Amino acid sequence: MTHPLVVELLDLDLPIGDWALFGSGPLLIRGWIDEVGDLDVISRGVAWEKARQMGHLETVAGGIEIAVVGSHITIGSSWAYGDPDVEHLIDTSEMIDGVPCVTIDHVVAYKRIADRPKDRAHLAVIEANS
Repeated sequence: MTHPLVVELLDLDLPIGDWALFGSGPLLIRGWIDEVGDLDVISRGVAWEKARQMGHLETVAGGIEIAVVGSHITIGSSWAYGDPDVEHLIDTSEMIDGVPCVTIDHVVAYKRIADRPKDRAHLAVIEANS
């Protein structure tokens, strides 16, 4: 995948096994959508500590702390929508073009909870490609 944000994410050199692409990113990696506003990454352990050091920290809805790294990469150890089991999401992620991605069933669950206009559009894209 040569999308500039994916290249930027991989250049962060986060340790594989401690993070996974989340949100709309797995759709971008699969080529199902062409653009995203940012890349959302869930993380733990060394990846989370590295993200905290590289980025600037922000607190979002629900008091969740995220690290904003680079131009448009947000990395968190939890997420604002739903109550994701980060350990499970990372442990069950699938490698696509060298990027660990949360599985599509988890993306669907997240997007149903978030239920924003872009999520509904992305759910239609997922349905069309599944």
